[in-house]
Amino acid sequence: MSHNLFDVTESSEGARDILSRPLADILRPKTLDDVTGQDHLVGVNGTLKCMIENNKLSSLIFWGPPGCGKTTIARILADHTNYHYEQISAIFSGVADLKRVFESAKIRRQNGQGTLLFVDEIHRFNKSQQDAFLPVMEDGTITLIGATTENPSFELNAALLSRCQVLVLKRLDDAALEQILRRAEEELQRTLPLNNEARETIKALADGDGRYLLTMVEQIVGYKETLNREALTAILQKRSPLYDKSDDRHYNLISALHKSVRGSDVDAALYWFARMLAGGEDPKYLARRLTRMAVEDIGMADPNALNQCTAAWETYERLGSPEGELALAQALVYLATAPKSNAAYVAYKKAMKAAKQTGSLMPPAHILNAPTGMMKALGYGDGYQYDPDTKDGFSGQNYFPDEMNRTEFYQPVERGFERDIKKRLDYWSKLRDKKGG
Repeated sequence: MSHNLFDVTESSEGARDILSRPLADILRPKTLDDVTGQDHLVGVNGTLKCMIENNKLSSLIFWGPPGCGKTTIARILADHTNYHYEQISAIFSGVADLKRVFESAKIRRQNGQGTLLFVDEIHRFNKSQQDAFLPVMEDGTITLIGATTENPSFELNAALLSRCQVLVLKRLDDAALEQILRRAEEELQRTLPLNNEARETIKALADGDGRYLLTMVEQIVGYKETLNREALTAILQKRSPLYDKSDDRHYNLISALHKSVRGSDVDAALYWFARMLAGGEDPKYLARRLTRMAVEDIGMADPNALNQCTAAWETYERLGSPEGELALAQALVYLATAPKSNAAYVAYKKAMKAAKQTGSLMPPAHILNAPTGMMKALGYGDGYQYDPDTKDGFSGQNYFPDEMNRTEFYQPVERGFERDIKKRLDYWSKLRDKKGG
């Protein structure tokens, strides 16, 4: 199937425009009402809407994924005020650049005009560079709007965060992306050459990024024949999922995976597992996390879960990718469908706490070995009963320090294998009480 791009001499003003300017720039919203997908900020009772209406613009940090409108909203805020707008990128700027911006802002302030400074990728600045903002923010020389795709709690100084309000921008949903497509069609004065399936596909490929969506539109807008899904994907280079093993999205996805397993939702667990692999996550990292889930969330409710994970880990080590990933998926299915108990995990934490509180208490003398005559004379091993030789195979003796009351750390649940363990513990407790242990 051959496709011919439209002739640049066509009368459509939108068609000529797209060849000379990026469509994302042409369609950049001019007012807050034009911003899509961020109603919680720009809607009727949105935070930014209220700031504009009350003429009280404070320093802000915009935290959100790429293509959700951070830069656009900052420009709109400047247009809605009498502030002079300055924009820099933390990737390309240093302290010297900041000083020049601050000096110009001080002159404007003396002349009665404020400066709205937009800093893209502000998390790229180091501590000393972030500290440079503090005095000019405090004296009103600048109003700062910083944009970041990373979690501000981890990437920005506490001093800077204390002087800003953090606003979270959402990934654009399907409705917002569809609205952007319709605006593009209005601007271009043509319907995009996509059937319904291809239209859904291009939104899925955008992955919540409005800017990337319009970049893809630029690549297909001139095709005269209607594209189906296969034709569309053949034209567009497939985009890697929005995922970075070192950023906040990494921790969001592993949290989603862990909680899906904990919640026994095998389908959701497989989805997040696949998302991480598709994003380039190291399968060995996932193997380690699965093993942790086996001991933390399943524990003695199904002790075989640990064996499944270590076996899958070893299988991956032998087979590698992609074959070995199936072993990890199998272990994941086992974990998600296994009975859950964190009783052993909770018992361990309680025991650790008690160990730190009780210090250096000695074991009771009757369970100490006595390899020398002096130690026997001191009572080491005196009165010790060998449990297998007792009538019930259980002596009921005390094994805690004499100065410490018996403490129950492990409380098994009535699920899976722990149901049987609980029966044993209850039986031994009755014997212990009977024997006066």
